[in-house]
Formats: sequence, C-alpha cells, structure tokens
Amino acid sequence: MTIDWDALRTAAHQVSRRAYVPYSHFPVGVAGLVDDGRLLVGCNVENAGYGVTLCAECGLVSSLHATGGGRLVAVACVDRAGAPLMPCGRCRQLLWENGGPDCLLATPSGIKPMTEVLPDAFDATDLRDR
Repeated sequence: MTIDWDALRTAAHQVSRRAYVPYSHFPVGVAGLVDDGRLLVGCNVENAGYGVTLCAECGLVSSLHATGGGRLVAVACVDRAGAPLMPCGRCRQLLWENGGPDCLLATPSGIKPMTEVLPDAFDATDLRDR
C-alpha cells in the first residue's frame, strides 16, 4: 500500500481547525490510513476537568471502530501550523493496539514504525500469555 504522507498531514491539519481547545488553545489534528484504504481523522476535545480531555488520537481510534474497524497503517499528528507532533504515552498505546508494530508514525524526527515509538510495548499478547 502506498502512503501519501502529504495527504495525511493535510487532512490532519484541516481537522485541527475543528478541535475544541478553550483551555490550552493548542489544537491537534490527526489522520490515519486504514488497511482497507480509508482515511480517518480526529481532533482533540478539551474539558474543564483536564484529566478527561480527549486527545486527537482517541477520536481517530473511535472513528476507526465506528466505521468498521481494521488496522491503522500510517498516522500523522500535527499542531495548528501542520508541524508533526509526537503523541503522548496513552496515545502511543492506542496506536500500537490499533495499528500494531508495523504501523508507521510521522514524528518530528521522521517516519518511524511503532516498534521505535513504543519499544517493548505491552499489548493483548502479554495479557493472554501471562
């Protein structure tokens, strides 16, 4: 499958404009390519109780499952200017579980597989095998 990184970053940048960020004023957009060719997006949604704020990647993964599931192949997460962002730890785990070790992520230091982004990841096999 060919990955159009420019299209992913553009889609992520466009959806970042829909982010609900009245507290941080830091919009984030994310776009992901699914193994069946779908392009999905998500944006961050803040809440006055910061601990329950939804990261953009949460929206992406929710959209993945709401539209039929599948596996993420490639993901781009950007700030308001379209510059690449590294997902937080919780979101790295979400991406791992929904894309696996071969899912590619556009990071500030280049395209990396999830094995580099989240080495020694914990997932369902750990739960099953132990």
